[in-house]
Amino acid sequence: MLDQRPPVYSRSKLWISLLVVGVVAAVVVVNGLLERRADHALLVTKAEKQSVLTVTVINPSVSPASPSMDLPGRIEAYSKAPLYARISGYLKTWKADIGTTVKAGQMLAEIDTPDVDQQILQAKAELASTQANAALSENTAKRWQSLQTTNFVSAQAVEEKMGDLRVKQAMVNASQANVNRLQALKNFSRITAPFDGVVTARNTDIGALVNVGGAPGTELFVVSDVRRLRLYVQVPQNQVAAIRKGSVAKFTVPEKPGKVFNATVQSMAQAIQAGSGSMLVQLSADNSQGELLPGGYAQVSFDMPAHAEHLNIPPSALIFTKTGIQVATVNDENKVVIKPVVVAKDHGVRLELMSGLQSSDRVIENPPDGVMQGDMVQIALIENKK
Repeated sequence: MLDQRPPVYSRSKLWISLLVVGVVAAVVVVNGLLERRADHALLVTKAEKQSVLTVTVINPSVSPASPSMDLPGRIEAYSKAPLYARISGYLKTWKADIGTTVKAGQMLAEIDTPDVDQQILQAKAELASTQANAALSENTAKRWQSLQTTNFVSAQAVEEKMGDLRVKQAMVNASQANVNRLQALKNFSRITAPFDGVVTARNTDIGALVNVGGAPGTELFVVSDVRRLRLYVQVPQNQVAAIRKGSVAKFTVPEKPGKVFNATVQSMAQAIQAGSGSMLVQLSADNSQGELLPGGYAQVSFDMPAHAEHLNIPPSALIFTKTGIQVATVNDENKVVIKPVVVAKDHGVRLELMSGLQSSDRVIENPPDGVMQGDMVQIALIENKK
């Protein structure tokens, strides 16, 4: 019979098999570790690249400085007088409506004052009474003075009569002053124009109850002298030095498109307003033709002295902080450098800078929120916008 026992492997062959399996396993493990390390390094590189902001930069464009400075202005009448009631009563009649040209002293309205009329009658009656008492006291004093010459009365008695006369005369003076006061008050029942001008407001009508006024909104009429006008402009602090008293500016108004008017700098406030950072400048303009309307808006243009070329950037490049207006630039190491700038003029789509930048600076066109000094950035595109 044949031998059915399984074959017996040698011990050396077994060790060789185990060694091969171990080598294969080691190779697999090493390859796995190397792949994981490469993936980790790739992830770190991607994360670092994503953490760096990508920005678009531009170079400031160069243009000649604007020869003029355009600012909004407000037109006011050269003289404006709101007329209030100084006496109470009912409006009896009015003689001038809005738009009426009036002369100085011309009556605008009359107030019916029955209470004051009665007070005047009473004061005149009291004056007549005090005058009669004074006349009686004067006659008495004279008689006592004549009796004193005959030693019929004492000197003290004569002095008493003279003192009573002085008291009565003082009462006459007081009554006369009261009559004069009421008559002067009665004169206020006629509302008259204080100067030549135009009635620009009428806030009452016949039969209306009129009280003594003085608060804004209670005026009966407003008279304005529009032959000359005042023009008020707020000039930014960085342009104040270019404005001189007596210099001529040009201005336009919306109701007269295409027509240019002249105005002369009359006075300057000589103080900067803390809220706006500007100084109030007053100009005067001739309006003898009546083409300009007080209370309106005007666009005022000041001629500016010649300067060197100015740099221009888009408004989107500005950063507004509590310390002022700034711009973010990128240096040669692709790091952010924050620079303060001074805006000379706003043209809407571009800003004309007075100082703060150079033409070679790379300006971040739309700085991201939170961009800080020294941040590393990546340049996406470099454009030179002229």
